[in-house]
Amino acid sequence: MALSLYLPAGSPLHRRHPVAKVLAMLLFFVATFLLDHPLALAPLTALVVAATVATGAHPNLWRLRWIIGPVFVFTIAIWTLFYPVQAGPVDRLEAFRFGLGMGFKLETFLMTGLLFLATTTVEEFAYALARLGLPYRVGFVLTLAFRLVPVFLEAAFTVVDAQRCRGLDFRRGSLWARLARYVPVIVPVFIGGLRRADQMAFALEVRGFSSGRPRTSLPRPPADGGDVVLVVLAASVVAVYVGLWMEGIGRIVPG
Repeated sequence: MALSLYLPAGSPLHRRHPVAKVLAMLLFFVATFLLDHPLALAPLTALVVAATVATGAHPNLWRLRWIIGPVFVFTIAIWTLFYPVQAGPVDRLEAFRFGLGMGFKLETFLMTGLLFLATTTVEEFAYALARLGLPYRVGFVLTLAFRLVPVFLEAAFTVVDAQRCRGLDFRRGSLWARLARYVPVIVPVFIGGLRRADQMAFALEVRGFSSGRPRTSLPRPPADGGDVVLVVLAASVVAVYVGLWMEGIGRIVPG
């Protein structure tokens, strides 16, 4: 079972410079954040889905369907129920419209991040953050989660398989009984996490992480025309949505 969200492929988005992909992702986040109406956000969601399919990153959407689907449904339900409007069918329709827009907004945020992680390795992400002027230590901390989460999941799956070999069935009984059987898994995973953290700290010290000397990195190909096109397209989307936002189009104000 593949635990990493990165999917090796030869798509044009995979070959783009890491800095260009980070800038495009941030610009797309800005465009998604500006408006609230579902008709304004649906094109962004459709664009992300189309890009995900075109780059071959759609298996990640299927793997995380139990997160993507409930986020959309519960977002609509919560905003429809608690949107600050007066009682009435017209106001309730406005609440549903706002909830649908929030659902599209969160899905676009989520799928954009998944698309970025599917086409960019953790090393490229850290390199892009450093090139954008972020201190190396800050970039290392930000990317550390993407490195450690697959490791912890792999350790958890290993412990679960070991418990199954010893006769522990995680699929029998009620929901609470099955959840209780996972409690013994937490202890070895937690202890293993502490051990890995100690080993990582030792390895970082050996490699001179705190030496204070200028760091070097593996030479990478410079940005080309395709990277410029990617950033310009993302900036064009932001410009369109900023214009709509300034005109008050696509915004829903509680009333």
